[in-house]
Amino acid sequence: MSVLCTGLFLFTFHFAQAQGNAAARYEIDAKRMGVKPTDKDALPRSREFIRLDSTYYVGWMYEGIYKCDRSSDYLGYKNAIPALQKALALMEKDYGNVMRNMYSSIEYFAQNVPRYQDMFFIYNALKECYDNLEMPDQVIALLDKIDRYRFKKDYFGTYYHRAWTYHRNRFLTSANFPFLKNSVAENEKMAFEYCYKGLGFIGQHKAQNDLWFGPSQAESDKLTIFYYMAMLHCYNKNYDSSEYYYNVLAARGAVSWNNYGSMQAEIGNFSRAIEYYKRDQFKSFSHMLHEPFYFLPILSVYGGKTQEAIKTAQDIIQQNGSTPGFGWYNLALARSYMYDGQLDSAEHALNKAANFREIHIGTTLTQSQYNFTTNLLKVQLIDRKINQLKFLNKGWWYSPKALYQLASYTSEKLMTEYVTVNELAFNPERNRVVYDLFCSEATTTFDEAWFLMKDFSPSFFLKKYENYLATDKRENIQRYFSLFAAKFKYEQGKKDEALNDFHTLERSIMLDTANEKLFMGRLYEGLIKAGNKQDKANTALYSNALYETFPQLIPFSGITPALSISFSGDEDAVTKAVIKELKGCNIRFEEEPLSGIPTAVIRFTKKGTRYEAIVQVRSGNGKPMVRNNRLIFSKAENTGKELALRLFGKSGALEI
Repeated sequence: MSVLCTGLFLFTFHFAQAQGNAAARYEIDAKRMGVKPTDKDALPRSREFIRLDSTYYVGWMYEGIYKCDRSSDYLGYKNAIPALQKALALMEKDYGNVMRNMYSSIEYFAQNVPRYQDMFFIYNALKECYDNLEMPDQVIALLDKIDRYRFKKDYFGTYYHRAWTYHRNRFLTSANFPFLKNSVAENEKMAFEYCYKGLGFIGQHKAQNDLWFGPSQAESDKLTIFYYMAMLHCYNKNYDSSEYYYNVLAARGAVSWNNYGSMQAEIGNFSRAIEYYKRDQFKSFSHMLHEPFYFLPILSVYGGKTQEAIKTAQDIIQQNGSTPGFGWYNLALARSYMYDGQLDSAEHALNKAANFREIHIGTTLTQSQYNFTTNLLKVQLIDRKINQLKFLNKGWWYSPKALYQLASYTSEKLMTEYVTVNELAFNPERNRVVYDLFCSEATTTFDEAWFLMKDFSPSFFLKKYENYLATDKRENIQRYFSLFAAKFKYEQGKKDEALNDFHTLERSIMLDTANEKLFMGRLYEGLIKAGNKQDKANTALYSNALYETFPQLIPFSGITPALSISFSGDEDAVTKAVIKELKGCNIRFEEEPLSGIPTAVIRFTKKGTRYEAIVQVRSGNGKPMVRNNRLIFSKAENTGKELALRLFGKSGALEI
């Protein structure tokens, strides 16, 4: 979830004289007028100011804030810290007493507010650097330092920043950072406590602050606390409370639609989640992860809109380049390609993400989640490679080349699973962010969770999901728990029980058909696998339903689909070889159209030394599913296999 960035309101600047070289400081104060620390001229100004008086904080402040503002990687933030630390130390040395007396009278406050504002800017930049470099202990030390001045209005956000810091590091313990507690629950409790302390602080000083800053100042301060309370209540599954705070924030124009969208996705309101994410989709944030561009492709995949998912991820990568968020966007792109059936493109994007040093700015998403998501997507990719190999080679079990490749994939999958399972085993919030299937703080999907769990202890996970069915209050997520429970029964060999559960689920569900196609696809897949193979009518019915719902799943499902197919256009040795290779795939081809199964037509046209194939497919109910999917090729090798995948909705390059 994204973090709220707040700023102090700007005051008219009035410079006070201080210790040190008075003439030099007067000159510095005069020259800084009209040049902000974030301006392009700020860095040469900072050097000039330091040269005039290196004991005056202003030059160091300009250097540190300038570097922080332009940072987009680890080294950038690291290089900003020394100047900011120096600026804060010099500020405290010369103006510590001024800061301690800031709220002694409104006249004193007005006289010294420029230094107060400078301290805020230094503090805010330094805290940002510590946050972005995963240095929460330094954040807490900085907040403690500010607390010692006993300011009576929390412009610096010491309460909600503590709440945020505990929440963001909730899965760590005091062994990692001494300020933390030793469990997720205890850290979450501390986050709540600081929110409530912050509200108490607002009430304690309300009378004076109303007099100084206006009668609505307390309400504005409360909204900032509510922002974090909405997030915390959602993570702790207090959905009514989370909804309450989000509604209060929305009514006052202070809501993060991105965070609200994550909360709606967690409770299974996918259409509302998409609506809210899109409200924040193009909000301008520089040098930070823009979460809607990560989570919207997930929701597009849930809805079977894989091309839309690919475009969303591609657009933000093209727009932002290799700035923070680049790694997350490539993970989203890899996932989108994978569900479209483009495994080569998925692997390329996944490798980019794995080799990128991501920094996690303005978000609760962390490096451990990034690593886990990367590895879990690798597991799923290898699993799909195994199933694709079997789909594209009907006789794979007696092909030495296919068997060698299969052994290689299997070995790679075992090693990747080992790494991923170990990451999961040492993750104290695995129940919340993986097994719960939907969590606003999760970076993986319900379907990816299955790819990890299906190879381990079906009996353990069956009990877990039966328990979720009895205890979890999310009505729209219950069907996902039922699906998983039935799938684990199937994995245990209880096929009849699983089939009954699949049928019950099919008859009873009321779902968002536009945004839950992945769920329906997995349900039809379960009905086909658990069904009696002799019951051809039902098998054909559910196979066609799967094809109409999410056809790209079929080549990776282990199911042998039936398809009526015909060929037209130019015919020669190349096209005949392509057709032969196509018919060597694990598809039951029918030469004549049969009722209830998809019908495909492939037309070949020769143009010089190259050929064009145009693929058209209608479902068993006559619904157009693949329209004018074009493929240009010169050689027969691998073309038939590519066409086999295109029959099931795969997109891809125009030319092979």
